[in-house]
Amino acid sequence: MKVLISDKLDARCVEVLQKDQEIEVDVRTGLKADELKDIIGDYEGLIVRSSTKVTEDLLSAAGNLRVIGRAGAGVDNIDLDAATRHGIVVMNTPGGNSVSTAEHSFAMMIAMARNIPQANASVKAHKWERSDYTGVELDGKTLGVLGLGKVGRLVAARAAAFGMKVLGYDPFVSAEKAESYGARLSELDSLLEAADVLTFHLPMNEKTRHILDEAALARCRDGVFVVNCARGGIVDEEALLRALESGKVAGAAIDVYETGEPPSNWDLIDHDRVVCTPHLGASTREAQASVALQVAEQVGDLLMERVIRNAVNVPSVEPEMYRKMQPFLDLGERLGRIQAQLLDGQLERVTVEYRGDVNEYPTAPLTAAVLRGLVDTMSDEPVNFVNAPFFMQERGVRVDELRSSEHEDFANLITVICQTSTRQRTLSGSLFGKHQPRLVRLDEYTFDALPEGHMLFYVNQDRPGIIGQIGTVMGDYNINIAQMYCGRHVVGGGALTVLKVDSEIPQEVISHLLSQDYIAWARQVSL
Repeated sequence: MKVLISDKLDARCVEVLQKDQEIEVDVRTGLKADELKDIIGDYEGLIVRSSTKVTEDLLSAAGNLRVIGRAGAGVDNIDLDAATRHGIVVMNTPGGNSVSTAEHSFAMMIAMARNIPQANASVKAHKWERSDYTGVELDGKTLGVLGLGKVGRLVAARAAAFGMKVLGYDPFVSAEKAESYGARLSELDSLLEAADVLTFHLPMNEKTRHILDEAALARCRDGVFVVNCARGGIVDEEALLRALESGKVAGAAIDVYETGEPPSNWDLIDHDRVVCTPHLGASTREAQASVALQVAEQVGDLLMERVIRNAVNVPSVEPEMYRKMQPFLDLGERLGRIQAQLLDGQLERVTVEYRGDVNEYPTAPLTAAVLRGLVDTMSDEPVNFVNAPFFMQERGVRVDELRSSEHEDFANLITVICQTSTRQRTLSGSLFGKHQPRLVRLDEYTFDALPEGHMLFYVNQDRPGIIGQIGTVMGDYNINIAQMYCGRHVVGGGALTVLKVDSEIPQEVISHLLSQDYIAWARQVSL
């Protein structure tokens, strides 16, 4: 397998990947978009930083690509939807540069508050203008931290150590958690009104784009300071420039830019109360080495099918957990594959129920396995754990998860309920022991069958002699029956039989069985 590194990374990244002898690494940096597109089809893995733009156009040429590794936290330069559609895992390295980014944010805050860059430039110009660069103290000021992820938490802790009062805004963090690193949780409007300094540590998306716009700035205190070392576009730069010119904003420190790299808003950058750096948040030796080694390990693990970590478009599972849940992943995919071959009509809704001990594991990967099994028999496109959920979403199929710790009749049970335009079908499976998959229920019938190979499912009248007649039909067509599993709902009503056979069953056999008055339904399944 081949991996391409298209941006500058620590040299040890190559060494980590090549520990697996099956992986070959090429380092080709500075490629133009057309040059990268011409060669990307040769690679199973791609590792980038922020310079390489991974677009839909590029991915359309990446027929063998399985994984994209981003050495850093942000994936703004990667078209996630396109990667997901193509079944490509996108992974980042969250936390690898958190300390570096937090320290840079705090350094920018101090430099802005004390006019250090301006004063430095003045002295280097052989001037002595002390009175022009009087600053403000951070001690006692209120810092508003928008986003209490890894970087935001580190900034909050450092601000508390400087004697600042810290307010935090993050809809996914509890008040108790925020207090543990020195921040008091606040609503957004209240934070804007109270903060002397605002610092942003949010991802860039539709909800956060221009979260600091004209209206938000109007709510702020006069003379507020603004720091953005997170993502360009979170702050409306045109609104920020107007606020600087009016004096509403006393100063700004910017490491990321709305219009790309290099930025084009030079009026903002040239403002004498703006401190700027060229996206240096993660640019420390320690951070660059950390994310390079981390992304190399992650890409290697995925290509060698060991584990998926820090994926942003597919559930991630730690190695030990992945090993333990592997039998359940296999069971889930088999249930999906069987359901897909038993269904009639247009699929409208899939519900996956988890009961008992299986709830000890994260169920998102299990549901992805079920969907992969379902989708793989329906699509002529390559399908995997990444794009199977997207396939369902794109086609308007609703997917639900239900969980219960109750054991019911089994220690663990996965049930896949498929609603189509014609009927609903329910299939349940369980693990016997630690690794033995079993089918245990189809609709109202309970039974015990091993899900493998070629199988014939049929519902017949529950009366003497039927099994013999079916055996005769199989013998006439030279089909050997390896195992037989039976279940019935009521005596004398319908009975379900599952035959495991040694070869594929011709369609004419199915048609012959369906022509018999004692057979209500029959379907072949192959795994």
